[in-house]
Amino acid sequence: MFSELGYDAATFQAIAIRADLTRPAINHYFASKRVLYGEVVDKTNEMVVAAGMAKAEVETSLLKRLSAFFSAAMQAESRDRSAAAFLVTSVLESQRHPELSRDEHNSLKTSRAFVTWAVTDAIERGELTTETDVATLVEMLIAVMWGMGFYAGYVGGHDELTVIVEKLELLLANKLWKLAD
Repeated sequence: MFSELGYDAATFQAIAIRADLTRPAINHYFASKRVLYGEVVDKTNEMVVAAGMAKAEVETSLLKRLSAFFSAAMQAESRDRSAAAFLVTSVLESQRHPELSRDEHNSLKTSRAFVTWAVTDAIERGELTTETDVATLVEMLIAVMWGMGFYAGYVGGHDELTVIVEKLELLLANKLWKLAD
């Protein structure tokens, strides 16, 4: 309901109907819509962002880390497409309602920190040049990641996303270009 209607329009009544529960049942577990929203953000971050980071941290190159992150996110998306839609919506809602965004569970901030670590580590290992503009590269990769999240949640299905991730990996590995002499 949050990803379909937005935070403001999603009411406890609408959520109760969708969940096939009574409104008092929801109120029993969640004192307010804000508390419920925070729980949904936390669980979705665990399922997608934290799982992607955990899978990526064991890899040893920037490309493998990004690929592992996308792979884990795609696994979550294949189980529940609404997770991708909700994550994208949660980023938008955190811009509209800063009070909804808790630093330790802010998916945009968390993913930005992960990508910053991966890029910085790639520079330290010599995979990227020391002249790399870390902040700009991180923001470009974040834009691609969240754009793919939007695509996964609202535009294409799992099969289309799989092909897109494969092409992105080829592009990042410099295996898609055929430059003229």
